Amino acid sequence: MILRALFAVLALSLPAQAEMQIQSVTSPGGITAWLVEDHNIPFTALEIQFKGGTSLDTPDKRGAVNLMTALIEEGAADMDSRAFAEARDSLAANFSFDAGTDSIGVSASFLTENRDSAIALLQQALNAPRFDQDAVDRVREQVLSMLRSDEKDPDTIGSQTFDALAFGDHPYGSSGDGTLATVAALTRDDILAAHKGARARDRIFVAAAGDITAAELGPLLDQLLGDLPATGAPLPPRADWRLPPGVTVKDFPTPQSSVLFGHVGIPRDDPDFFAAFILNEALGGGRFTARLMSEVREKRGLTYGIGSYLVNMDQADMYLGQFSASNDKVAEAIQVLRDEWAKIGAEGITEEELATTKTYLTGSYPLRFDGNGPIASILVGMQMQGLPIDYAVTRNDKINAVTMEDVQRVARRLYLPEALHFVVVGQPTGL
Repeated sequence: MILRALFAVLALSLPAQAEMQIQSVTSPGGITAWLVEDHNIPFTALEIQFKGGTSLDTPDKRGAVNLMTALIEEGAADMDSRAFAEARDSLAANFSFDAGTDSIGVSASFLTENRDSAIALLQQALNAPRFDQDAVDRVREQVLSMLRSDEKDPDTIGSQTFDALAFGDHPYGSSGDGTLATVAALTRDDILAAHKGARARDRIFVAAAGDITAAELGPLLDQLLGDLPATGAPLPPRADWRLPPGVTVKDFPTPQSSVLFGHVGIPRDDPDFFAAFILNEALGGGRFTARLMSEVREKRGLTYGIGSYLVNMDQADMYLGQFSASNDKVAEAIQVLRDEWAKIGAEGITEEELATTKTYLTGSYPLRFDGNGPIASILVGMQMQGLPIDYAVTRNDKINAVTMEDVQRVARRLYLPEALHFVVVGQPTGL
């Protein structure tokens, strides 16, 4: 569940921003969106996020929001599933709907010439989905098939075990996809209730990029979203971290163990976040020069890949990592990881690591801006994280402002080897 939500967009790069102006647009009906105009191609991408996501499920209805989201395109108003698909395709439009732990995402792209018709069709999907019983039964079976497959996947078992240990009966403690029992028991009325609770004006974030002006976007927002209810289902409370240090082994017949590890993290709005961001990249980033890749893979050959990441959710912050290793090498890999965690906590990183990591982090972001869709997604992610509209301009400056003193201080605060918990799925030896 939670690993789906690991990589929230952090921001834009300074070079990308040089050619891009972000506007804040408020519709006549009071809906706010961020917009980047680009009239070079007659096409627009629209990104909508509703805060809440699968965490809105009650324990006995786990999986309702996920199933509801998967059904939105299965017919709307007077169109059944086939008719809706044909109408969408005739407009050369693309719609997608996604249920995450903390939000429901709606992505749309459409040609300028078909904008009005595409928005009218999307409005019907959002506000008047049919949820026909035959569609409910068919999509439910698809979800159940996926859940049966998950029961045999070590990575999924590890993630679900870690979540349950860390968060108990909080929604974060169980899979947003639901269980075989809860999904099988869901009724059409449950789907309707999930739809009603998830869509609301009080939890919406919108961004657009492409061939549309601010004057055109405002009325479009009211047409598409103006009929939403003012409020939705209650958001979950802050999640208490319950995971003690140690190792949990889940027996699974496989020659290779899957390992998920971590401890409590650092909030996205913490003044030390950028220092922590740099430290994590130096330790557990995807580059072969990162310490964990160097020590665990390159020097000792204990795994093909290992990484760590800061996880910021709406109601919890974690510092996680993951790797796989043969059963006879897991114990050694865990010990090496503990040692590196302790070393960076005690010593921090070198001046060279700080400089090269800054260069990488400030120089790599333009690659994310390869079209209107990614831009709209980034803009909506910035809003959801509570970042200011000028963050695109200031982000690299914030990274470059981090000093060696900052990273050494934050390393002592953040890296807690004695607090690490390891969930190992497999048949490891020596643990």
